[in-house]
Amino acid sequence: MKAAPRTAILNGRLIDPANAIDETTDIYVAEGRILAIGERPPGFEAEFFIDALDKIVCPGLVDLNTHLREPGQEHKATIASETAAAAKAGITTLCCAPDTDPVIDTPAVIELIRRRAKQSGKAMVLPIGALTQGLGGEIISEMAALKEAGCVAVSNVHRPLKNTLVERRALEYAATYGLLVFLRPEDQHLRDNGCVHEGPVATRLGLPGIPSAAECVAVARDLALAAQTGARIHFRGISAATSLRMIRRAQGDGLQVSADVPAHQLHLTELDVDQFNSQCHVMPPLRTLQDRQALREGVAAGVISAICSDHQPHEPDAKLVPFPSTAPGISALETLLPLTLKLVEDGVLSLSDALARVTAGPAAILGIAAGRLGVGNSADICIFDPERDWTFTEDSMISAGHNSPFLGWRFTGQVTHTLFEGRIVYRHS
Repeated sequence: MKAAPRTAILNGRLIDPANAIDETTDIYVAEGRILAIGERPPGFEAEFFIDALDKIVCPGLVDLNTHLREPGQEHKATIASETAAAAKAGITTLCCAPDTDPVIDTPAVIELIRRRAKQSGKAMVLPIGALTQGLGGEIISEMAALKEAGCVAVSNVHRPLKNTLVERRALEYAATYGLLVFLRPEDQHLRDNGCVHEGPVATRLGLPGIPSAAECVAVARDLALAAQTGARIHFRGISAATSLRMIRRAQGDGLQVSADVPAHQLHLTELDVDQFNSQCHVMPPLRTLQDRQALREGVAAGVISAICSDHQPHEPDAKLVPFPSTAPGISALETLLPLTLKLVEDGVLSLSDALARVTAGPAAILGIAAGRLGVGNSADICIFDPERDWTFTEDSMISAGHNSPFLGWRFTGQVTHTLFEGRIVYRHS
C-alpha cells in the first residue's frame, strides 16, 4: 500500500475530548501519525493541505458494534462496502460482530477478516470473538487463542446461552485472560416470539410484544455473575430505563461494567413502529418516550459511555415481508455522527461530550489507543462542517444495505474528510 503523504490540516477547530483540547489550531501528519499540533515542525514540507477553516477536526470515530456480513453473507454487504461507508461517516475503527459464516471462533476466520480489511484500507476492523463455539451457547470457545489472534473482546451477539452455568464458566474463562465480554442482555423466555416493545402500540397493531423485563432480568443476572467471577463486562444496546438504573448502581459499587446505546434508540420510540414500519424493526425493540429520555440522561451522565451504530445492513427483500418476519436491524454507519450531533442540537450533550461518546468513550471501553489525537498517535481523523445542512437519501448511501428509518431526515453537520493512518480515505465532493 502506498505510504501516507505528509499532510497539513490548517485552521480547524480541534476537539479532542480524550486530551481535553478544544481550540483552533493546525495538525501536521507524517508517516501515518500525528507529527505535531500547533506550530509547524522545522523542515516540514506538506504534500497535501486541507483547509479546515470553520470545520471541526476530531479523532476518527470508534464504533463498538457493526455487522459486516462478510464472510458468508455477501449478498447483504462486504467488508469493502461497509468500510467505505464507515470512511464516509468519519469512522476509522469498528468492531466486527462474530455472527459471520463461519463464525469468528477460530484464528483462521480472524485472519481472513483482517486481511480483507487491510485490502480495503478504509478503516481498522477489530474482530469480536465468539463467546461459545459456533455461537451455539453451550461449549466455551478457545478464548486464549482468539485473544492471541487479535480479538479485542468476546460475545455471543444476540444468541442465547444454554443456561447461567455456561455463562458463569465463560465469564470465569474470560476473566482469566483479561478479555472483555460483550453481553446483549435478554431473557429468551420473556422475549418469546416478540418483535416490538410490549405496550399500547403493540396491542393496537396486534404484534407480539417484548417486555422491558426481558432485558432487565438479564441485566440483573449478568451483573450478579460479573460480581461472582470478576469479569469485565460491557452491555451492548441498552434500551430500558430500569436496566440503566441497575448499571449505574453497579458502577457505583465498583463493578467493571460499561454500556453502550445504539444511536437510533436515542431518537426513535415505539410510536415510530406505527403503520407497521419494518425499518423500525430492531432488537432490542424501540421502547417508550420515558425509556428514551432515561437513555439520553444516562449518556449525558456518562453511565452510558459510548454511542454505537449497531449497523446491520440487509438486502431489500429482508424488509418487505410481514413485520414479524422482517429481519431486524438498521444500516446505521452513515447516521452515527449526524444522530450524535443531533443530541447537541437537542441540548442533551455539549459538542465535546457528544464527540467523546463516539471517540474516547468506546476506545476506553476496548482499552485501545484510538479515539485521540495526541502527538505520536495514528492519524485517524474526522473533519466535518458543523453548519452544513443535508438530507439523508438512499442515493447518497455507500453501504450495501439501504434499510434505514432515517431516509429523508435532514441533518446539520456533514463529514468533509476522513483520514485513516494518515491517508485521505474519504473526501466530500
